[in-house]
Amino acid sequence: MSTQLLDQKEHDAKKRLAALIQEGQKISSGLQVEKLSLPAVKGYELVVKVTDRKLNLVGIIAIHNTELGPALGGIRIQPYATFGDALEDALRLAKGMTYKSAVAEVGFGGGKSVIIADPFKQKTPEMLLAFGAAVEKLAGSYICAEDMGCTTEDVKVVRKATKYVVGLPHEKSSGDPGPFTAWGTFRGIQSAIKKLYGTDSLEGRTVAVQGLGNVGSHLAEYLFWAGATLILSDRDAEKLERLTAKYGAKAVSTDEILKVPCDVLSPCAFGGVINDQTIPQLKCKAIAGCANNQLLKDSHANVLKDRGILYAPDFVINAGGLLNVAAELDDEGYNPRSPRYKVHHIYDTLLAIYEIAEKNRESTHSAALALAEYRIKYGIGKRVVPPTFHHSA
Repeated sequence: MSTQLLDQKEHDAKKRLAALIQEGQKISSGLQVEKLSLPAVKGYELVVKVTDRKLNLVGIIAIHNTELGPALGGIRIQPYATFGDALEDALRLAKGMTYKSAVAEVGFGGGKSVIIADPFKQKTPEMLLAFGAAVEKLAGSYICAEDMGCTTEDVKVVRKATKYVVGLPHEKSSGDPGPFTAWGTFRGIQSAIKKLYGTDSLEGRTVAVQGLGNVGSHLAEYLFWAGATLILSDRDAEKLERLTAKYGAKAVSTDEILKVPCDVLSPCAFGGVINDQTIPQLKCKAIAGCANNQLLKDSHANVLKDRGILYAPDFVINAGGLLNVAAELDDEGYNPRSPRYKVHHIYDTLLAIYEIAEKNRESTHSAALALAEYRIKYGIGKRVVPPTFHHSA
């Protein structure tokens, strides 16, 4: 299957690229897309390394599982220290997308891509265009979107080389998925409060938000209007000061945020923050945030369970953005009311997972994984109609 994915529709891809060049779009002739066969990628359908020396482009596209539909996942642009670090992140994120898509029943599989670059200093339109050409070579087996370090304006550039893009600032697209991800996370926090206290009111409850990026900043606003007392942290001191003043919140350092007493800790930045070093320092009653791969290891979910800390599985609570961008590929076209309804009910999905975990005496993470794997095994939510790329018309 992997070799076929690289060769499939190669002729059509070359024609598309030739047409783009005629339109004045400069795509480097040095682009290389190489299949990786390392031990680390065992169990993945396809993992490719994308390079272009002329453009200083080094990236990875990881396709984990397409049993329920083509892989869908964002492009993350970060200055990883090593290629190995980038590969590990891409693989973890792609697998997480498989489970996220399965639980959300969107008819897509799991994939993710990363570009090794500082998004503020090294990212260029030429680099994005070349990466889009690499996505095009995979002939629709991977559909990309924005992610950390990659904006909706960036995916507009990627779109010039491939139609396999979602989340564009386009009249036929769904735009920025951030508010939908934030709303789903907000509803997930409400579900945790409901499980802990019997009511989902956030009035007077303390929520510590780690990371005030596109999603975290929207989440802080939703929490403020719901009456929550906020503790905020971010590496951007200016943004932290501004949002702290705006919401009457308390600002703490990035080191301190995981240690503050609170009802809910909401990790909204990088993954792996729940680990052997941080768990003993936690003073929260629940963890419910939008960051991907919050647990460094699956086993950390059991440690949280033993400590009596309720965990909202990240690939369930942060599915709002996925639900939104997936809706634009429906045959009838994008309508924001449909994903709004589905995102709102992340609350109910999480409550069901909490109950299953309690009944089976297992962690909430294990319960969510079992649900995802069951749906994959039996094809529940499998796509029967190919996605429609309305923005390519």
